[in-house]
Amino acid sequence: MAQRLHLVFGGELVDPSKNVFKNVEDIHIVGMYPDYQSAYSAWKAEAQRTVDNAHMRYFIAHIHRLRDEETPASATEELGS
Repeated sequence: MAQRLHLVFGGELVDPSKNVFKNVEDIHIVGMYPDYQSAYSAWKAEAQRTVDNAHMRYFIAHIHRLRDEETPASATEELGS
């Protein structure tokens, strides 16, 4: 079975309606997880911990999708949209 790595990270955004970090150097790397469920649990804990700050956001990145060189990326993924 292929490994499905997930990265949980977050930080303060410039504007809560956009996904642009205020300071990239201050991004909080929560960790790398071997499956979505454990990544989701870590994401949820951080999101709940920072719920009072509307500018704080945490994300789950599907690292396994970046490593799958057999699957062609869509035009949107290539452009980063």
